[in-house]
Amino acid sequence: MFTVLLVIYLLAAVGIIGLVLIQQGKGADMGASFGAGASNTVFGASGSGNFLTRMTAIFATVFFIFSLVLGNMSTHKAESQWVDPTKGQVIEQTTEGALSETPASTGDEIPQ
Repeated sequence: MFTVLLVIYLLAAVGIIGLVLIQQGKGADMGASFGAGASNTVFGASGSGNFLTRMTAIFATVFFIFSLVLGNMSTHKAESQWVDPTKGQVIEQTTEGALSETPASTGDEIPQ
């Protein structure tokens, strides 16, 4: 599950980068370079966004939501435990990556 979310997160990031790079800025017209016309006519009307603007907003929203979900999932992970069948010991992996070995309990021991 974590891997699938991470792949979607990376695709959203690449999508945002690609969409931002192919969009043309408002001042990129030739008329703005040579000072021809009023600034309102050169920059165009400020109406609703086109397809690229809407797709960028959708990708940004997906990226933001998946950032929060992945951050939440990575902070609430439980510590991993493995039982070594040859030694009968529980191997715990802490968040720092250090391994510690403790004897496994068989259930028939009397605590002292």
